[in-house]
Amino acid sequence: MKILITNDDGIFAEGIRPLTEWAKKLGEVTVVAPKVEQSGKSHAIDFTHPLEIKKVEYMDGVEAWSLDSTPADCVRFGFAYLGGFDLVLSGINKGVNLGQDLVYSGTVGAIFEAARMGGRGIAISTYPDTLDYAKAELDRVWSFISEHNLLKENQIYNVNIPMSPVGIKVTKQGSPYFSDEFKRLEGDMFLQYGSMIPDTNPEDTDRDTNALLSGFISVTPLSTSRTNMQVFEKFKDI
Repeated sequence: MKILITNDDGIFAEGIRPLTEWAKKLGEVTVVAPKVEQSGKSHAIDFTHPLEIKKVEYMDGVEAWSLDSTPADCVRFGFAYLGGFDLVLSGINKGVNLGQDLVYSGTVGAIFEAARMGGRGIAISTYPDTLDYAKAELDRVWSFISEHNLLKENQIYNVNIPMSPVGIKVTKQGSPYFSDEFKRLEGDMFLQYGSMIPDTNPEDTDRDTNALLSGFISVTPLSTSRTNMQVFEKFKDI
């Protein structure tokens, strides 16, 4: 199996190295990751500027490239220039990607690009202070995905890992996970930030937000389609 590793925290971020080391047991691993942090860049690409892309020393047995752009561009380079991959692993992100807020995630954007390029992908995230726990759960997550043939059922999955998980649950996307606020710093300068907000339906434990807060590893099948099929089916013959 040919595996591409990327992230949105940067090629030398804390979470990508243990994911790379772990993935070596699955097959041939190549790293293509952003030169600098690209959090919140979603599925963005840069086709208007030249991109700095260069090989870097990383770890034994792993070819690694630093790319001065987004996670999606890292995947594009992997498929278009390096020859394609059977699986893209994105992470381990230092911060969960849940609910409607995953639309902003560069970690998740990478696997959307993997699907667009005809591949399969898994985005893996955890809380900032639980990275060691997430590393310890990678075998468990992979066994779950393999046992149920999930990658044959769907191209891409979003995985979030809590501390000391009680189990694994296939979930659906929940509501927004963070509030949206702008804070004036001084003059014309503002800072965007947010606070965690409750899910709009806290009793629905099938939602990724609630499953994670209940101690489950959340595995959410995602789709690249933006088409509302109910509306399409209703009006397609007009």
